[in-house]
Amino acid sequence: MEDNTLIKLFQSSLKKYKDNILVWEKKDGKYRGTTYEEISHCVEEFSAGLMGLGLQKNDRVALISEGRKQWIVSELAVLHAGGISVPLSVKLNELEELKFRLSHSGCRFAVVSKANLHKLIAVEKELSELERIIVLDPVELLHEKLISADDHIHMGRKFLEERAGELHKRQREVCGEDIANICYTSGTTGDPKGIMLTHKNYATNIDQALELLPIPQWYSSLLILPWDHSFTHTVGIYILMKTGASISTLQYGSTSMETLKNIPVNIREAEPVFLLSVPSLVQNFKKNIEFSIKNRGRFTELLFYFALKNAYLYNGLGHNRGRGGRRVFKPLHSICDRLVFKKIRSAFGGRLEFFIGGGSLLDIELQKFFYAIGIPIYQGYGLTEASPIISTNSPTRHKLGSSGRLVPGLEIKICDEIGTCLPPGSEGEIIIRGGNIMKGYWKNPDSTKSTLRDGWLYTGDLGYIDEDDFLYVVGRKKSLLIGNDGEKYSPEGIEEFLVSSIPFIDQIMLYNNQSPYTVALISLNKDLVNKYLCAGGISEAPEMEILTLLWDDLRRDSHGRSRADFPSRWLPSAFAILEDGFTEENKLLNTTMKMVRGKIISAHQERIDHLYTTEGKDIYNKINRDVLSKIISSLRDSPS
Repeated sequence: MEDNTLIKLFQSSLKKYKDNILVWEKKDGKYRGTTYEEISHCVEEFSAGLMGLGLQKNDRVALISEGRKQWIVSELAVLHAGGISVPLSVKLNELEELKFRLSHSGCRFAVVSKANLHKLIAVEKELSELERIIVLDPVELLHEKLISADDHIHMGRKFLEERAGELHKRQREVCGEDIANICYTSGTTGDPKGIMLTHKNYATNIDQALELLPIPQWYSSLLILPWDHSFTHTVGIYILMKTGASISTLQYGSTSMETLKNIPVNIREAEPVFLLSVPSLVQNFKKNIEFSIKNRGRFTELLFYFALKNAYLYNGLGHNRGRGGRRVFKPLHSICDRLVFKKIRSAFGGRLEFFIGGGSLLDIELQKFFYAIGIPIYQGYGLTEASPIISTNSPTRHKLGSSGRLVPGLEIKICDEIGTCLPPGSEGEIIIRGGNIMKGYWKNPDSTKSTLRDGWLYTGDLGYIDEDDFLYVVGRKKSLLIGNDGEKYSPEGIEEFLVSSIPFIDQIMLYNNQSPYTVALISLNKDLVNKYLCAGGISEAPEMEILTLLWDDLRRDSHGRSRADFPSRWLPSAFAILEDGFTEENKLLNTTMKMVRGKIISAHQERIDHLYTTEGKDIYNKINRDVLSKIISSLRDSPS
């Protein structure tokens, strides 16, 4: 493989695309670009500065920053100096969690933005191995371990004047088997694990992905998801870097809400060709589109859903789009696209061609929706342990509802609970082997041994391969619903469907642990509840009305998809309305926005138990009414 290290990957792109823009950042109200060559100068100085501080080969360096140009410079600099980057989430607000990762990885140095500096200062006295903290933004240096980015760069320039050969020698010493990153899992059970990914792992996975989804150098993407995520790291940064394409950074606000509000604005300004997405992001996009259509009047709403229905008939599942009898819908689809969908696409900058979907399962109705409006979501599947891409759909070959085709060079087998390989079409655990599979878990031989066996990665995910070699991922082994007769079912597909098809539902978790029926914990979309209340015409008992509407929606077919698609025993027979949703702050979502089911069950065990009583099974029970009353009161009391 030509680029068997990330250093060689960047240097190769530098030779080919030195004048291309690598990073676009919003400065003074406008996106401004930095070329590959300009980034290279910054990397050279920053890596020399690290050498000047005494960084040795394989030393670990923590990176805690919002997505920005300096993030790329910092990580490349660590790698060019022979170090190991330890990217950590900016959402790590629990000091014990941050301290564990820094201590467990044994970081000697840390690179941090001003917004996250206070966390490091709070724990640094308990980290004996942490020697220096490089701050990317101007601050008053009142701590002996701190060094400003300017001083660090000055040190790097001096090192290059006197000892540049040492840096270049170090770069040549880095090989494909060396660890590039230690990426920590979200720690949903026990302590988080540090996943060791080598330069070869990344180089292999990048080449694998590009065989399925080629990226021209004129492509660009606005990186909305956190940069420490493996999905963003590989697909959003290094794949684009490999091909000479460009990265646009999200404008971060002073609060998370301000940052969220910047997303649609930045999309229009940066005009990305594709976006990385997770279910929660595209669910919000869909609901905002539908709300906007509804506000334009009854005629526009009827036209939109007529156009949507026709597009569904024409598109099929993507692989059979316009084939056979579907071709009769093409003329009308073309007209509807010009009249309706083109205007929607303009809100996404005008150049957006597709999403690449990662994270948890994405409901097929969401995929059909975005395919219809002309911005398809090409769903993929991956794990950080696989660098992370295992399979993906692509513009040239896709099937909605699937996770795509396996990346080239990766072996797969589907096995039952005792390890017997199953034939195509049979559902079992997904087990994979290839050059993109992790080296193991840092300082955790037991977990490494249980997850990696004879080079095979046991994913813990359930799935099957269809007759066209498309992979379908149906859920996690550990999240299965279990009926009172022992029958099992994965809940993720139902949950995604209910969230995407019922406006009032923001989050839902299904539960059945050997019980006679399935129940649900529901967090409401409070914005839509508030808009419904403000629309007028509601009765004097809004709690009862909202519960009735929600229950009717849970039982009703939605957007053409029948409840018969799911066995009735796994649909909720009772539900509990929660006052507060699942968030990273309350530890009920992990950093990849997936529900931490064990913690949710523990936090709401009393409500779950109540749902299995005669009173609790009645959706109009007092607890549901009281919770809804509190939500409605808080919405009415909050400023508009």
